[in-house]
Amino acid sequence: MGWSRLSGRAKQPVGDGLMALGPRLDLRQTQSLVMTPQLQQAIKLLSLSNLEIETFIGEALENNPLLDTGSSGRDNDASATEEPAAEARENQSADELMLAGNGEADAPLDLDPAALDRDRDTGEWSSSSAIGGERPDIDEHGDAAASLADHLESQLGPVAGDPRIAFVARYLIGLLDEAGYLRSTLREVADDLDIAMADAEDALALVQSLDPTGVGARDLAECLALQAKEADRHDPCMEVLLANLDVLAKGDIARLKRICGVDDEDLAEMLAELRSYDPKPGLRFGGGQAAIVVPDILLSREQDRSWSIRLNEASLPRLVVNRQYYLELHEGTCDKKTGEWLGEKLSDANWLLRALDQRQKTILKVAREIVKQQTGFFERGVAHLRPLTLREVAAAIEMHESTVSRVTSNKYLECARGLFELKYFFTSGVGSSDGEGASAETVKARIKALTDAEDPKKILSDDALVDLLKGEGFDLARRTVAKYREAIGIGSSVQRRRQKKLMGV
Repeated sequence: MGWSRLSGRAKQPVGDGLMALGPRLDLRQTQSLVMTPQLQQAIKLLSLSNLEIETFIGEALENNPLLDTGSSGRDNDASATEEPAAEARENQSADELMLAGNGEADAPLDLDPAALDRDRDTGEWSSSSAIGGERPDIDEHGDAAASLADHLESQLGPVAGDPRIAFVARYLIGLLDEAGYLRSTLREVADDLDIAMADAEDALALVQSLDPTGVGARDLAECLALQAKEADRHDPCMEVLLANLDVLAKGDIARLKRICGVDDEDLAEMLAELRSYDPKPGLRFGGGQAAIVVPDILLSREQDRSWSIRLNEASLPRLVVNRQYYLELHEGTCDKKTGEWLGEKLSDANWLLRALDQRQKTILKVAREIVKQQTGFFERGVAHLRPLTLREVAAAIEMHESTVSRVTSNKYLECARGLFELKYFFTSGVGSSDGEGASAETVKARIKALTDAEDPKKILSDDALVDLLKGEGFDLARRTVAKYREAIGIGSSVQRRRQKKLMGV
């Protein structure tokens, strides 16, 4: 067997056992993730809240003349699709409906197709985000720009002994500007609330004891003085310096030294101390008002002790297909292109109605499972909130974990205990003596109860809290207790001792 040469280029090899070198056509069968417009729309609808759905429907009404609003989504017989397979699709699960289409049946919805990798051995899709892996703790799902008012009010519980003073303190917090300063006078506050000046002063002292230090000050000098006291640097010389900030602003250092009675070295040290303080402590937090939250799901107790779970229809517009208008347009259409456009709009409208209906069913299905898993919380409180993961709920209702993740995003449930985001019910577990474990929220509730009931003369340290929690069956490290304590706005033992001493508790 050999090769023949011609003009320096290889010709076809000689022999029956070698493949010919030349162009050819091959057929290959491969799998790929196909994101159809309908699939993209269904995915988007799942993650939207009711208020966002209202905006989405408003845009759909503008773009599709066959859509109309009605008192009920089933009042108009045109809500039934013209397609023969409509009844069969009505019984599809959320996963089946959204993933209907070639190559889509097994595609996880939470993954970006551009970031997907296929396992060479199993052929399954995977991502570095590990959709089935560990999820962030509930602490990591908070608002990234919490307002100053929210931050301050979360600290009032452990330190406010008198409910009347706490009420006035909340009123003062509402008067703070974005930098954390109180621009109203205490006399105005006392007159507005019809209270004694002493109560207004106590409430202001309570606000000024909160974190960040310096908040609640009425001017720059008071703000810096509060921070100097916190740092234990508020001596008579510093007090005189703070009372003469106007002289400092003019740069009259010689006069400032005479007023304070200090030398160059002492004055330089005092000025360096002042530069380390924050003149606008409130700017560390978001200054905007908290967004209004409207519940998507309403939970109530029936007389037979069963749970009633329903969607908040007050914030969920009804959408129907105007069949009469469609027939009028169809009968008056003689242009083939116009007829095709009309058929496309009808198909789009029917799909949107089915997708919205399936969205509601999916949300209710997930909500029912959450209520089932967290019955202890709804009946007896946060101390009975059990650890729960998206994977457990997905397995129980036979849906993909990513579907459950989208359903629980930006959705709020209102019950007798308050308004909660659905993500709130998915908490990590900590060690417990009963073997089942306890949720992080349960531990936080116990830490708050222990600190609220502590003796002002014997403030509990983090080590003492660890020992008490172990006695109740919670196996926690000291750093974990400190993390949970800080997450719910409870100060350290030193801070709590100072605050309770200030309040005379």
